[in-house]
Amino acid sequence: MSHVQIEVEGMHCGGCVSSVNNALTRLDGVSAASSDFDKGIADITYDPDQIDVKVLKQAIEDAGFEVSY
Repeated sequence: MSHVQIEVEGMHCGGCVSSVNNALTRLDGVSAASSDFDKGIADITYDPDQIDVKVLKQAIEDAGFEVSY
C-alpha cells in the first residue's frame, strides 16, 4: 500500500469532507481516505497496482472540488 496527501480546495465543512472521502473510498484500490477542510488536504491509502494518483485527483474533481497538480 502507498500513501499520498492531495491538496484540495473548496472544502468548507464536514459535508464537504464526507463528499471527498466518499468519492475516494468508492474507488477500487483505495483502502482509506481522510480529509481535513481546515488543512485543505486529503490523506489517502491506496494500492498503486490498482489505481493511479491521477485517478484519485480526478475523483476529487468529479466530486466538485479543485486539486493541486
